[in-house]
Amino acid sequence: MAEPSPRFQERAVKRARVEAILGARGLEAVLITDPGTVSWYLCGARSHVVSLADAGVAAVLAGRDREEVRTSVIEAPRLAQEELGEGAPPIVAVPWWIPLDADLGVTRGALGSDGPVEGAADVAADLLAARAALTPPEVDRYRALGRDTAAAAGEALRGARAEEREWTLAGRAARALLERGCEVLVLLVAGAERLPRHRHPLPTDAPLGDRAMLVVGARRHGLVCSVTRLRTFAPLDAAARARYRALLDVEAAGLAATRPGEPVGAAVAAMADAYPAAGFAADEWHHHHQGGPTGYATRDVLATPATREPVRSGQAFAWNPSGGGFKVEDTVLATEDGVEILSPDPEWPAVDVAGRERPDVLA
Repeated sequence: MAEPSPRFQERAVKRARVEAILGARGLEAVLITDPGTVSWYLCGARSHVVSLADAGVAAVLAGRDREEVRTSVIEAPRLAQEELGEGAPPIVAVPWWIPLDADLGVTRGALGSDGPVEGAADVAADLLAARAALTPPEVDRYRALGRDTAAAAGEALRGARAEEREWTLAGRAARALLERGCEVLVLLVAGAERLPRHRHPLPTDAPLGDRAMLVVGARRHGLVCSVTRLRTFAPLDAAARARYRALLDVEAAGLAATRPGEPVGAAVAAMADAYPAAGFAADEWHHHHQGGPTGYATRDVLATPATREPVRSGQAFAWNPSGGGFKVEDTVLATEDGVEILSPDPEWPAVDVAGRERPDVLA
């Protein structure tokens, strides 16, 4: 007998995780509405039209003895022809004016959902936990996305000029991502004047000047990769270079603490402790979140030192310590052997930090 295809194997793993939720919660079925979780369950299919909407154009009803993709007559042909691969659940197409949670044929007391469905048990946290540990095919897709995201950011910054506007760099980055088949979810740009002042710098008409930061969040097959890169158009003075290297030490503390079985918050606590040790103010981490688990969202949660959920082997994270006018960020995978950087760029200058190659400031 032929071995099941990787897609069938991936779907079987996810189906089993949802069945475990049904058993643990005593439910007959769950309705999955969050676009990220729908994409997870359907092995990367896009269930959205508006990129960051809370609800997409398709939902999955997964029960003990049934499974279906519910969508409107508008979306059904596209989903069938372009998004759903082999072994996907059958499509149930409803008129566009009918809610996707109508006439499910499930007793509401026996229904769970991750969305606001009247009478349904809230299983959002259960499903978030179910999708946390990535399967091998997902990791392969993530590695490819990470390489492309980092390459796009690098391409955009290498082509930048000090006199150009922040919008111009943002447009170059968006094009580089889209040409690689990546949806653009986050696009932040700051030149020298705004970089020290704003942690979330939406692009403006300001010129880049002597220094530029580019932050991108890209999505493909439902997975989200976050990358930050910095370029200088004038030599960094010794103090600025020392601040950036110190920030890499803060990140290294968080990466080292991202260990399967340990609380997610331990990584945040490690970075919080590392800031003053690296010469920053003790409350530097108060001024911007440090990141958290990712995968099918830019962040599943913004982690704090009190976040008690355990790090899972095969779970993705994007930590983003910042301070002193700098920020560092890549998407990584927690493994039993330490974190794996999912978004490397061999064309970008790097420095060794705690045995890992980390991005330098491009000069």
